[in-house]
Amino acid sequence: MVGGTDSDSSLKSVRIGIDVGGTNTDAVAIDPSQQQHSSRGVLAHFKTPTTPDVTAGIETAVRSILQKSSIPVDRIASVTVGTTHFINAVLEQDARRLQRVAILRLSTSFLREVPPFSDWPSGLTSIIKGYVGYCDGGLHIDGSEEAPIVESQIIERCAEIKQLGLTAIVIVGAFSPIDEVFRQEDRVKEIVLRELPGADVVVSHEVANIGLLERENASILNAAILRYAKKTVKGFRRAMKVLELTCPLFLTQNDGTLLDSAAAANIPIRTFSSGATNSMRGAAYLSGHTAGSAIVVDIGGTTSDIGMLLPSGLPRQASAYVTVAGVRVNYSMPHLHSIGLGGGSIVRPTDESVAVGPDSVGHYLTRDALVFGGKVMTTSDIAVAAGKVDMGDKQGVVGLELPLIERAESRIKALLEAAIDVIKTSPEPMMVLLVGGGAVLAPETLAGASQLTRPPFHDVANAVGAAISKVGGIVDVIQGVADQSVTQAVDHAKAMAIQRAVDAGATKDSIVIAEVESLPVTYVANQLRTIVKAVGELDVNMQPIQLDDDQDDASDDTGEQGKDFSVKIADEPPVDPRTYKPTIKRIAETGVQEWQISETDIDYLADGCYVLGCAGGGSPAASRIQLRDMLRAGHTMRVIDASALTADASIYWGGHMGSPATSNERLQALETFHAFTALMEYLHHDSFDAVMGLEIGGANGLEPFLVGSSRFFDRPVIDGDWMGRAYPTYWQTTLAVHAPGELVPCAIDSGDGKTMLMTRASNDEIVDRALRASCSEMGSRVGMAAKPTTTDRVQRFGVLNTVSLAWRIGRCIAMAEATNTLSTVAEAIVNEVGGSKSAKILFRGKIVAVERRLFKGHSYGSITIAGLAPSEEESSDDPETRLTAVATGGTLTIPFKNENIYAEHTADDGTISTLASVPDLIAVLDSGSGRSLGVPEFRYGFRVTVLGITCSPRWTETPAGLAIGGPGAFGYDDVVYTPLGEYVEPRSVIQEYGRL
Repeated sequence: MVGGTDSDSSLKSVRIGIDVGGTNTDAVAIDPSQQQHSSRGVLAHFKTPTTPDVTAGIETAVRSILQKSSIPVDRIASVTVGTTHFINAVLEQDARRLQRVAILRLSTSFLREVPPFSDWPSGLTSIIKGYVGYCDGGLHIDGSEEAPIVESQIIERCAEIKQLGLTAIVIVGAFSPIDEVFRQEDRVKEIVLRELPGADVVVSHEVANIGLLERENASILNAAILRYAKKTVKGFRRAMKVLELTCPLFLTQNDGTLLDSAAAANIPIRTFSSGATNSMRGAAYLSGHTAGSAIVVDIGGTTSDIGMLLPSGLPRQASAYVTVAGVRVNYSMPHLHSIGLGGGSIVRPTDESVAVGPDSVGHYLTRDALVFGGKVMTTSDIAVAAGKVDMGDKQGVVGLELPLIERAESRIKALLEAAIDVIKTSPEPMMVLLVGGGAVLAPETLAGASQLTRPPFHDVANAVGAAISKVGGIVDVIQGVADQSVTQAVDHAKAMAIQRAVDAGATKDSIVIAEVESLPVTYVANQLRTIVKAVGELDVNMQPIQLDDDQDDASDDTGEQGKDFSVKIADEPPVDPRTYKPTIKRIAETGVQEWQISETDIDYLADGCYVLGCAGGGSPAASRIQLRDMLRAGHTMRVIDASALTADASIYWGGHMGSPATSNERLQALETFHAFTALMEYLHHDSFDAVMGLEIGGANGLEPFLVGSSRFFDRPVIDGDWMGRAYPTYWQTTLAVHAPGELVPCAIDSGDGKTMLMTRASNDEIVDRALRASCSEMGSRVGMAAKPTTTDRVQRFGVLNTVSLAWRIGRCIAMAEATNTLSTVAEAIVNEVGGSKSAKILFRGKIVAVERRLFKGHSYGSITIAGLAPSEEESSDDPETRLTAVATGGTLTIPFKNENIYAEHTADDGTISTLASVPDLIAVLDSGSGRSLGVPEFRYGFRVTVLGITCSPRWTETPAGLAIGGPGAFGYDDVVYTPLGEYVEPRSVIQEYGRL
């Protein structure tokens, strides 16, 4: 924003808010200086149907409130619009509104194995994908430069883009959100604009935060709608000119803050879900709620959106990753729970009760509802019959009997209470604010609500929220804390956020720090990631940069009548897990049965490995895409049983070492292959007989398939690993337990030209410590190849059939999705891993606290899970399949060092007990999806199921096993390991399906 003083700014106290919904456009005029009055400063409000030409509806609404309030236009300080138009263009896959995008990735050695659009829906990909190019560049996790920008490469890529006629370009570099020194993305943008004048260029660090694929996805969506966004924003400004409004125009962001119109036209993705946020902010303003958290229930015509308003006055945000139109992104979005209850919800009497929704007459309410002469009983009819609202003709509901009305109201009450329970994170009652046109449906009291408030002007709360939005500044930075304290690092991040808020148009003395989150970077010493949000009041003296409204636009019509939905590609339906069978092939020459891996197998393995990772091991998402694409390219992967190894077989093993946070930016690469090659060269080995994984947990569970594939060494993967789970360090293996001294010689490789060999060591622990220190200097992630081992050691000391186990767990999740039984996916996993004698559901609840901290330079943390009330428990179609958790009520605390260490239950009476601990497996499942949550995904408010699985006896049959893998190995000497149950060896997929 560029500053500019208006001599009459002291008179500019009125703010106009507009919400452009799918059905109605709402507008309000507010003078916030009068918010202490009963009117809350609302001077006028108006509701009009949303028009195909959206600017006409805005013009009508604003003209009406100006006339009704007689406000002079020179008193208007700002106009703020909240709109769903941009997200609708993506959701509807409207080819007229979306443009093809070119992507330039910046990294010399990485980012090539998992290309853009790897996990997009086919329909959107066909419309948007235009070009993908790679250039030198990129950063390491510590902010140092992986490689400098090479201008000639950028010029070459621009020539290729120009030849294709593309004008929307996304630039995405590894670790660009922390690039404060080299400004690689910005420098490339300057070159691109010089070579392609007039192009729409999006730099990813301005769109989203750490997490390259998700940030890139958000940037691509943003670029695809840029042309349409600029047209739309200019249309808003033209409507203001017609009304002779000269004040600044803003759009609302998803987090409840403002974007000036020029920024909104450049980053329209930030407006995608601002409507719900506006309703929540408007609810707080209209009710006068300023202290503590509150639940906001926005009841519309078809659905009710329930969210949590934080003490900062901003809505609680969703998890790190959200999905928009099937595309995974990581920009800020409000955490909402939606139910099918609205003013148009259809009411149907049943034998014993009354069904309400989820279907609705929607915007046909005034045609179909009983009170409007229609034949459909709706919740609005019930409200009129109950005397709650005066709407339509009351004679239309005279025939409704009192018992029916009472049962319908009881059902509405139950739906709202259940929804409030879902969004709450503690059993204590909370303030509930009711807004939206359907707010009149709510009863006078609700269980779980300490106070129920339906504020004045509740039906235009969304427009109110837009009008009173604040200005924000956000930073997401990784800093070293070896030469400064954590407090100093956090203070620096706060100062950056405050300055960004000022630059965005906030008055400096009004700015407060709304949110601070410090996340120690796992497995990287003395690195702290800090996310800070600062918010303040709009400075009406600031004159924001505006679009050139007179600039000529393309001539195509992008009105409603111009929509083009003809380009549609249906995604292939997933393979039915109920009928799928893996392919087992017997090799004629050897008689060995080999499991031929398919895309479906990779999908199952990825989900299963993350569960076995016990919150660690890194996300398998990028590995899954890499292996899937290799299969599609014709490469093969195979698995053999350990019993099929010859006595003299040479087995190579290894995987990744380092920080999962590095993998989030570098994605998947070939470090492990290069490490294998380096060790083979040192040992003068031309080949080997089989490959085995370091650990089955997380992304490392898939790494053997990369090096064993026909693309590289073409060797089978052994159905087993050296942990049976994930552990933080290389030496925490069953091989080190039973055959110490077998880790060296070994090799590590950074993937960008740095390789190191370690040939001798005095003990196994020093091997890991030395390699990890080197790993930090080599970019904080390396591939590792360990000393080749023998058939005897694999069969005697390995944890066998764990590839089969991961596959079976992943199939359980796929089966639950296919059969709509996600509420009992944990029970299915228990049965698959050996039944209740081997595995248990430890606890069900909601995450109510997440703590992350640095201790001696390393990352530790814990989550606290509050037990669910009986009313919050998910129902099951077959109650007999529902297993009783080991503990109910109270809270469960799970400390972690990337992997979960133990589960400690505190009962309601204060009794403390340890339910499980390492080396047994503790997995935290997202109850909504059935999938595992890793440490990076732990977020406040998640509803989870905690699963415990008994570990392999390789960990418990000797004292050394518990010394290396038990609680004491993590510094918890006071936690005594007690076996969770009896170990059941996983069933071999090869043996089961090889007989078919």
